[in-house]
Amino acid sequence: QVELAEFGGGLVQAGGSLRLSCVFSGRTFSMYVMGWFRQAPGKERELVAQITSGGSTNEEDSVKGRFTISRDHAKNMVFLQMHSLKPEDTAVYYCAAKDIRSPSYDYWGQGTQVTVSS
Repeated sequence: QVELAEFGGGLVQAGGSLRLSCVFSGRTFSMYVMGWFRQAPGKERELVAQITSGGSTNEEDSVKGRFTISRDHAKNMVFLQMHSLKPEDTAVYYCAAKDIRSPSYDYWGQGTQVTVSS
């Protein structure tokens, strides 16, 4: 069973930066695509960025050039570096994992709150 644990959220002023981290355990890390999702109050959960085992990434349009997803296979961790944060980035951020053979994300962390003040 995959377990995910995020940390690194918090309160930051607009224009600031935060780095979210997620620890993966329970299965072979390299067999999973990793993603970061977020859910703002009253909105649906959306994919922010994802990264394959080989390091290919894609990001949601609103965060391109500001957010970077990366992973460390030695530490079984995935990161989301966020720069130039905006109030509209305020949300609960979730780390997620899906088996490379799976069409959807199967495992979720508990979420970490990111609040950007104006």
